[in-house]
Amino acid sequence: MTFVPDNFTVWMEIPVTDLDKAISFYNDVFKTELKLVTDMGPNHIAMFTTNKQDGIAGHLYPGKPAGDGSGPTVHIACPDTLEETMERFAKAGGEVVSDPIAIPAGRFAYCIDPDGNSIGLFAA
Repeated sequence: MTFVPDNFTVWMEIPVTDLDKAISFYNDVFKTELKLVTDMGPNHIAMFTTNKQDGIAGHLYPGKPAGDGSGPTVHIACPDTLEETMERFAKAGGEVVSDPIAIPAGRFAYCIDPDGNSIGLFAA
């Protein structure tokens, strides 16, 4: 039997070297307010929140990023247009490394956050 779940990705974790700086970066880029959680696991984490209790999201955590964009790419939904999010990403200290790429579901761009994590900005 072949495994075909509703969602293959169930969570994301993005390692960062400075949690406070990363929270500020991701809040600015994605026009959101990550929720600092201090009572789960060995470290504080910053949760991306969704509008549904069972929405698929993730968190930032103090860790060792792969650096230089060589790790896996995490794609995150843009709060507005792809171009506006790309502009905020670069202005906040990240690097946009591709032009927009069209796919059947929408468009995305590859970026590298200030810690060197590979981040995809996705707009449906």
